[in-house]
Amino acid sequence: MIPLIAATYFMVSGGPYGIEDILGGAGFAKAIVILLLLPFVWSLPTTLMIGELASAIPAEGGFYVWVRRALGPFWGYQEGWLSLAASIFDMAIYPTIFVEYLGRFDPALTAGGRGYLWSLLVVVVCGAWNLRGAPAVGEGTVGLFVLLLAPFVVLIGIGFWHGWTTHVAVQWSTAGSEASLSTAVLVAMWNYMGWDNASTVAQEVENPQRNYPLAMTTAAMLVAVTYILPLAAVALMGISVAHFTTGSWATAAAAMGGRWLGIAVVAGGAINGFGMFNALMMSYTRLPLAMAEDGMLPQVLTKKNNRGVPVVSVALCGLAWALALNLKFERLISIDLILYGASLVLEFVALVGLRVREPELTRPFRAGNLAMAVALGVGPSALIGYALYAVRGEQLGGFSALGFALTVALAGPLLYWLTARWRERRLAVATGD
Repeated sequence: MIPLIAATYFMVSGGPYGIEDILGGAGFAKAIVILLLLPFVWSLPTTLMIGELASAIPAEGGFYVWVRRALGPFWGYQEGWLSLAASIFDMAIYPTIFVEYLGRFDPALTAGGRGYLWSLLVVVVCGAWNLRGAPAVGEGTVGLFVLLLAPFVVLIGIGFWHGWTTHVAVQWSTAGSEASLSTAVLVAMWNYMGWDNASTVAQEVENPQRNYPLAMTTAAMLVAVTYILPLAAVALMGISVAHFTTGSWATAAAAMGGRWLGIAVVAGGAINGFGMFNALMMSYTRLPLAMAEDGMLPQVLTKKNNRGVPVVSVALCGLAWALALNLKFERLISIDLILYGASLVLEFVALVGLRVREPELTRPFRAGNLAMAVALGVGPSALIGYALYAVRGEQLGGFSALGFALTVALAGPLLYWLTARWRERRLAVATGD
C-alpha cells in the first residue's frame, strides 16, 4: 500500500511546488483557509467515490471502466476522451518544471535548445521506467517521495521554531481583488485534482479492495499537510507575500536555512517534475489499453510486454506528450481543469448509477447510503461550475479559453461516431456482408 500512496501523492501533488501563486491573490491566511477547506469539498468526496468504485471494480482502465459499466459505451468513450485530452494540457507542464528547477543549479544547463532536450529526456527515461511495470514505478516513487519532502521537513522545523522563539509580526492578510482570489481558488483546485488517476492500474495493485480506500484517504491527508505546513512556516519567518511567487520556495529555503537547504529544495523541484510525469504516465497509458480491449481503439494498443505493461500505448502517449513539450500549456490550467472536471462529474454519476443498476455488487468499501452517494458529487460539481464561470473571460490567443475547452470536449461524440462506423465496417468485412 505504501507504493500506492506514494504514486497517488505524485499523481495529485508532488509536494508544495505550484501553490505559490495562491498567495498572490489570497495572502497567507486566506491561502491556508482555501487549502484547508478544499480537501473537504473537493478531495474527500472524490477519494470516497474512488475508494468505493476501485474496491468494487478493480479493473485496468479504472474510471473509464466504471463509467462505461454504469452509463454505457458512449459515456465510457467520453470519459476516456476527456481524460486523454486533458493529459495533453497536463503532461507538458511537468518536464517544464523539471527544466526550470534544473536551470537554477546552472542556467547554462538549460540554455537555448538544451531545455527541450532535458524535457525530452524526462519523457524517455519515464517511458523506460514505466516499461518495468506499475510495481517498479510505485516502489521507485517511495524513494522520490522521501527525497522530495525531506528539505521541507527542515524548512517547516525552522519556520515554526523561529515563530515560537521570536514572535515575529506575521503579515497574514493582503489586499486582493475578486479576480485574484478567484485565481487562487482555481490554482488550489488544480493542485488538489487527479485522485482518480491511480485507479487505472487496479489490476496491478495487490489487494485493491483493501488498499485503495486506505491509500486514497491517507494520500489526501498527506497532500493537505504538505501544502499547509510549509506555507505557515514561511509566514512565521516573516517573509512577505509580495516576494513569494512561482519558484520562490528555493529563495525562501535559502533565506531560512542557508545555501544548502536552498539547493535541496531546488533538487526537490526537479524531482517534483520528474516524479509527477512518471506516475501520471503509468496512469494515462492504461486508458488506451482498456479502450482498445473494448474495441474503441485499434487492437495494436492491447499489446503488452512480459510485465503486463501496454508497450504500444506507452510509446504512442510518450510521443504525443513529447510533441507537446514546446507548447506553453503550463498557462492553461483552466482548460485542464474544465476537461478534468467534466470527466470527474461523469464518475460521480457512475457511482450513483451503479448503486441503482447493480445494488447487489460487492462493495468492500461503501461510501454511505444512496443519499450519501448523491451528496458526494454536489461539492465537486459546484466547484467545477464555479471554475467555468470564473474562466469565462479568459483568452487563448484570439479565442475564448472556455470555448476552446468546450470544443475539445464536444469532439468526443464525433470521434465516438467515427469509431462506431469503423467498427461496423470491420465487422462487415469479417462476416463478408
